[in-house]
Amino acid sequence: MAINPTLQPKLTFIHGLRHRILLILALLAPTAGIAGPAIQHWTTSNGVQVYFVPAPDLPMVDVRIVIDAGSARDGQLPGLAFLSNKLIKDGDFGLDADQVATGFERVGARFSTTCYRDMAIIDLRSLTDPELLNPTIQLAAQLVTKPAFQEDSLERERQILLVALQERLQSPSDIANDAFMAALYADHPYATPTEGTVASVKAIKRSDLVTFHNRYYVGRNTTVAIVGALNRATAEKLAWSMVKDIPAGRGAPMLTPLATPPADKTTNNAQIRIQHPSTQTHILIGQPGISYDDADYFPLYVGNHILGGSGLVSRISEEIREKRGLSYSAYSYFNPMRQAGPFVIGLQTRNDQANEAHKVALETIKQFIETGPTVTELEESKQNITGGFPLRLSSNKKIIGMLATIGFYQLPLDYLDTFTTKVDLVSVEMIKEAFTRRVHPEKMATIMVGNLESE
Repeated sequence: MAINPTLQPKLTFIHGLRHRILLILALLAPTAGIAGPAIQHWTTSNGVQVYFVPAPDLPMVDVRIVIDAGSARDGQLPGLAFLSNKLIKDGDFGLDADQVATGFERVGARFSTTCYRDMAIIDLRSLTDPELLNPTIQLAAQLVTKPAFQEDSLERERQILLVALQERLQSPSDIANDAFMAALYADHPYATPTEGTVASVKAIKRSDLVTFHNRYYVGRNTTVAIVGALNRATAEKLAWSMVKDIPAGRGAPMLTPLATPPADKTTNNAQIRIQHPSTQTHILIGQPGISYDDADYFPLYVGNHILGGSGLVSRISEEIREKRGLSYSAYSYFNPMRQAGPFVIGLQTRNDQANEAHKVALETIKQFIETGPTVTELEESKQNITGGFPLRLSSNKKIIGMLATIGFYQLPLDYLDTFTTKVDLVSVEMIKEAFTRRVHPEKMATIMVGNLESE
């Protein structure tokens, strides 16, 4: 990929700009209002949903392409979505991985890929100068629409992934996470690790990657988020340049719904204890929780901020760390996904304290469900959430993350504008009712990984 030598001064400018960006954002953040940025939305002729926020302060643009092609679409080959996404940046039919990396480096751009259970992500960052942006977009579009999935690249990434999977089998935290998701989701697609298993990764063939890409990397399955110093016309041109060669295709089918069982329904309370020669026991407790469009989202979100989501001042941290010294860090969170993502309570403790810490965690949750938060706790939590809200939108990177989430999960365009209002509307009774309906300590799965023989 040739580049005009006269662009060198611009590329030198990039390096200095990156350092100055952080300083500018730090100065801007305290004065930002709590209203969200104005979101513009349109649909391309091949079905791609595009979301755009102008950000004129810096001469740069971020693009995030989100495809409903996460590991929940793996089928019988766990790791397929992960490898398909990973190999996109390894070249098309005209360029290999080194040439791709050099191509982006020459124009000062950044290109990366990520895969989760719900989605596959392609991120691109570039300066808006046309002499730098145009070749960046051209190269990125080639990779997204026409990846080569070369055999040598597949074998290289396969071996790298197999080494990582072997390392996961030695990591108590990874062992706990994998066992936790398997216990919560059983035969649901969320149960399987995004990176797959040793056996499944060994079985993946190039033809599997091609079939997966052809099925899921299509217009009706794709969302594009753009944040940067562009006007609407330029943003539309950029988006179309990225996706014009993507076939419209078919949207991915709805995942199997997985709802939290009602309080009066009997379910198994799994407790899985895994022996591992570690100095501490890793404990995860939880159940399927909520999706992004859940009616109880805000009461559960605010309630959990008090229960275990606000660091050292949360109820769980107070009971486990401050009062009893059982753990350095104890927390809880809801991870909303397309279907009910997990509600997680987590901590690490000395092996001989594992049972006590587990008991205290469950008792703390039960008490919170019975009594709810105090009025003071609720008001302090609301102030903390709404006061910190501008920081969630203090950079292009943060904005594009929120924008892509809004687009992928089809949240309303005023989601950011109404977020703090909905937080302020949450009451003590709303939290108590939501937690009573949705959180069932007696039915939660518990995973313990550690040297449990030393208890």
